[in-house]
Amino acid sequence: MEIKKLFYSWRHPVLLLFGIGLSNIGDWIYLIALNLIVLDMTGSPLAVAALYILKPLATLFTNFWSGTIIDRLNQRNLMVELDMVRAAIIFILPSLSSLWLIYSAVLLINMGSSIFEPASMTYITKLIPSEKRKRFNSFRSLIDSGGFLIGPAIAGLLFILGTPYMAIYVNALTFLGSGFITLLLPQLQDLSLKQNNLLNFSFGLLKKDWNVVRLFTHNYPYVMGIYFLFSLMIVMATALDSLEASFSKEVLTLTDAEYGFLVSIAGLGIAAGAVVNTLFAKKMTTLFLIGLGPVFVSVGYMVYAFSSSFDIAALGFVVLSFSLAFANTGFHTFYQENIPVNVMGRVGSIYGLIEAFFIIIATISIGLTAQLLSIKLAVIVGSFFMLLVTGILCFVTFYFEEKDEEQKFENEIMKVYDK
Repeated sequence: MEIKKLFYSWRHPVLLLFGIGLSNIGDWIYLIALNLIVLDMTGSPLAVAALYILKPLATLFTNFWSGTIIDRLNQRNLMVELDMVRAAIIFILPSLSSLWLIYSAVLLINMGSSIFEPASMTYITKLIPSEKRKRFNSFRSLIDSGGFLIGPAIAGLLFILGTPYMAIYVNALTFLGSGFITLLLPQLQDLSLKQNNLLNFSFGLLKKDWNVVRLFTHNYPYVMGIYFLFSLMIVMATALDSLEASFSKEVLTLTDAEYGFLVSIAGLGIAAGAVVNTLFAKKMTTLFLIGLGPVFVSVGYMVYAFSSSFDIAALGFVVLSFSLAFANTGFHTFYQENIPVNVMGRVGSIYGLIEAFFIIIATISIGLTAQLLSIKLAVIVGSFFMLLVTGILCFVTFYFEEKDEEQKFENEIMKVYDK
């Protein structure tokens, strides 16, 4: 009886995790294959680097309006449609002969992903009961780490059996599979929003939605302060990762094989952290995870920044990757527990827009510092700044006090739309 009860209570979360895992593996296959295709077409590392700018650029194009749609449509159906559209675009990628057409297609795929992420977060929050979210998020970290390890391995196997184009087609199939799995999940539509009809979609409606995000930030400054500080950590991690290959090759003078091994060590660190996190996350508070996890991620980057050999760099990678699983679990759980589900799409989209803007600025700044001064100095300065941000984040979480002002906030929302 207990086993049957456990099966029924976890059947939907397990399906969702399977869909997330399938999509995650596909993302890694797609990323590696696309890098090789563009490099083969152009022979230019700069052309490959441009692919990484397209993701935050896509967020800038979509997130100022996507939250309005996410909170008013059925999130499950939206997720399925986005999976199908992305699969269709990926299927035609190998037939594109122009680099600019490839960039345009990748931009559209990334725009779909920018909408999908806050939509899926809203749906997950509705589907998973509050008492299961931390465990679910720890399993999600485990699956994400599995994608980090399995995705590149599958991509390598596909390259041996065929070409990068074959890997692109397999990636399209993973999106189709993820979409069909999502169709098996319940719709869970919440009609508490009275503005479900998008026929009146206008700039005026967008302004009202932006005002709702402003009101939420004003009413819950500690929640959004923690959210923003964690986002800054992600911004700095993304900027530092853009110099990872250059730092390893030019500062540490690693061979291609040694660099590949270093990345594999990071993957094993993520997997180990995710396993430990899955076993013990329930015994740790959300604020403990989101407070200390990012600090140790920053410590790992600091060890890496000051490393002078493969062994020390590997130690830094292990520390940061191991800690990342705890940090992500803490953040996802904190997000789900403290942002009302009926405004989650708008809040996540607008703050995602801000994060994307900072990623572009930070990546360009750290790249210019590396170019004009030195790569090592750029990585050290970036790591110091991340440590400062995560130290403030840790301090703020210890003073965080949850306040129940949801009814007051709901009343203020109604005033916004009554105007």
